[in-house]
Parts: sequence; C-alpha cells; structure tokens
Amino acid sequence: MVFDSPDAAKAFYDEYARRIGFVTRIVSSRRSERDGSIISRRLACNKEGFNLNSRKIGRVRIRNRESKREGCMAMLLVKREKVGKWIVTKFVKDHSHPLVISTGVKERPTPDEKDKRIQELSSELNRANRRLAACREQLQTFMKLVEDHTQRLSGTVNEVVQNIREIESEDQKPQVGEVLPFPNPYPNQPFQS
Repeated sequence: MVFDSPDAAKAFYDEYARRIGFVTRIVSSRRSERDGSIISRRLACNKEGFNLNSRKIGRVRIRNRESKREGCMAMLLVKREKVGKWIVTKFVKDHSHPLVISTGVKERPTPDEKDKRIQELSSELNRANRRLAACREQLQTFMKLVEDHTQRLSGTVNEVVQNIREIESEDQKPQVGEVLPFPNPYPNQPFQS
C-alpha cells in the first residue's frame, strides 16, 4: 500500500484497528540524518511489547498498575520513498490476545484528535476574545459619547435656567416712566381716583 504521508498511514491503521478490535500507538520513528525529517514509522497494537519493572529507589513512590502490554507482535511499518510517497514495508496481522469489537461507544480520542480539538477550541477562544475586545471598545466609545452629550445638555440647561432668571429679575424691576400703583391707605374703604 502507498500513502501520501505518515499521518495518512496512521489514520488508515487506526481505522483498520477500530474495525478489527484493537488500539494503535506509534512505537518508533526514524529521522533522516541529513534534514531531520521522518523517514520511517512503526505503528503497532497498544499491547505490543512488555512493561519493564524499573522501580526507582528513594522517595519517589511508584504506583502498582497492571500492565496492558502482552507482547503482541501486530504492527505496520511504513517508509518514505525518494518520490515522497510512504509505502508499507512490513505488516504483521496476528495478535497474541483476544480482540474487542467496538460496541459503538466512542473510544478515547487519539492524541492527534485531542490536539486538533485543543487547536479548534483555542482558535474559538481567540475569536471570542477579539470580539469581546471590539465590543468593549465600542461600549467605551458609546459611553464617552453619552458623557459628552450629558455635559453639553447640562450646559444648555444651565444657560436656559440663567436666562429665565435674568428675564424674571428684569420683569420685577420697574421700567423708566412706569407708574407704580399707589397703595390704598384705607383698605376697608374703596379707593377713589
């Protein structure tokens, strides 16, 4: 089989594994000494190999967990050809353990899926932060306009009140040549002119 990239080979092997009833992992990758790019990748059943008991001495506490590895030999090896295509150079189909067919319950996402989801959520968060900053800026602009309008309106109201007071005070002053009413010295008797 031929693939365009090591990721395409992994996606194919992951789908194959899901249908057959096992989970895959990347066991090893070889890099070019010339440019450091990946030139081969070995994918295997997650029960490939054995866990070694490498206990540390000292204060580090090691949890005792049951090993999931059973020495399974199932694997897929892909290598990059000079033309840039990836070809399968070795495939071991047989497993040394019973396979579990998927019950339709979604398995745990692979690290690639997790990374993609993290990237999607990070992008969404960045977009939301940019929208929030734009809204905050618009709100500050609006509040500044309201404040300016309130100050102008307050100034106008003060001018109107001052003008009304001036008019009222002018109305209460006697005008030149105006005859003031003479008070009646005898309020109980009608005033005769």
